[in-house]
Amino acid sequence: MVGLVAFALGYMLSQFYRTFLAVLTPALTAELGATKAQLSLASGAWFVAFALMQFAVGVWLDRYGPRRTTSLLLAAGGGSGAAVFATANSPEMIIVAMALIGIGCSAALMGAVYVFSKSYPPAKLALLTSMMVGIGSLGNVVGASPLANAAEMFGWREVMAGLGVFTLFAAGAVFLLVRDPEPTHIGHASGAGFRGYIELLKIPALWAIIPLTAVNYGPVVNVRSLWAGTYLTDLYGADALTIGRVTLFMALAMVAGNFLYGPLDTLLRTRKWIAVGGNLISLVVVVILASQPVTSIATVTLLFIAMGLAGASYGLLMAHARAFYPPHLVGRGSTLMNFFSIGGVGAMQFASGAVVTAATVPGEPSAAYSALFWFYALLLALAVLIYLWSTDAKPDRP
Repeated sequence: MVGLVAFALGYMLSQFYRTFLAVLTPALTAELGATKAQLSLASGAWFVAFALMQFAVGVWLDRYGPRRTTSLLLAAGGGSGAAVFATANSPEMIIVAMALIGIGCSAALMGAVYVFSKSYPPAKLALLTSMMVGIGSLGNVVGASPLANAAEMFGWREVMAGLGVFTLFAAGAVFLLVRDPEPTHIGHASGAGFRGYIELLKIPALWAIIPLTAVNYGPVVNVRSLWAGTYLTDLYGADALTIGRVTLFMALAMVAGNFLYGPLDTLLRTRKWIAVGGNLISLVVVVILASQPVTSIATVTLLFIAMGLAGASYGLLMAHARAFYPPHLVGRGSTLMNFFSIGGVGAMQFASGAVVTAATVPGEPSAAYSALFWFYALLLALAVLIYLWSTDAKPDRP
């Protein structure tokens, strides 16, 4: 149990680092001259680096266990990335820093999911994963108003330096407190190294789950980590503290959403239809934002809260996919799906920057954001449509 607390600490940092740029947008723009495109690239760099690392992380989890994999990556990547960010003198250094931090955070959740998959009954996987994501999402909360207040009081460089030290502390906690599960040797030869991913991709049931896994998390994280700051500034003239308050409510909704999704599969005896329902709610919200980009900050806050609640189906989809891959590929199976989830977010970060740039109309800032939310709506609609063909997996599936 104490090891899971250490994992939760590391995952809170992972959640913080993927979303905090929105709050620092005004400072990075003013001090470093960072443009929207550069901030989009920096945010995307975190997700792409994180996603690409999943292939190595999966092999290392199965081979070396979660204790060493998670702690060493968090210390080397997260600690050094925070240091580069704190000393950055150009937008390019921010991009490099975000990529390093993405590498560092790449095993923070997967180490815990590996332990859940190896040491707990399959029926509890969705609940445990959602609870870990929910607890970790408190990092989202810290990255909203508390970060804005701390940056205002101490300066963003000093705050990032302190976070670097705290990241090293979290890495040490994982190394000292986590105990690796017993290794699984069944089918080791066929699943050796990166060949295990080929074996996983030959499982037809995963292909209907992958698109929604790649898309469901994207809109809410894109808005929370990147576009909330510029959206509220451009359309409502919001300052950093106002952005912090709005994103705080959204972050709290993301925490609550994970706890809400967690027990539903056991209660309703389905994973597929819960995911369908939740993502349809997300679709409705982004369509409203697309068709009415300018309303009021109060209305936008409520819609962002709804996005946070409905967009938290990650743990459920991970459990759905886990039902179809073999025991000796637990680590690689988890990281493969995480690759599609985080890789989808990263690709969406880059693409969203291009969408906003292409749709920008001088003197009419709402046009760009309307295009952005229609972009999200199209991706969500296609992913849900494909997911309808998936095979359900009830919680008691062996």
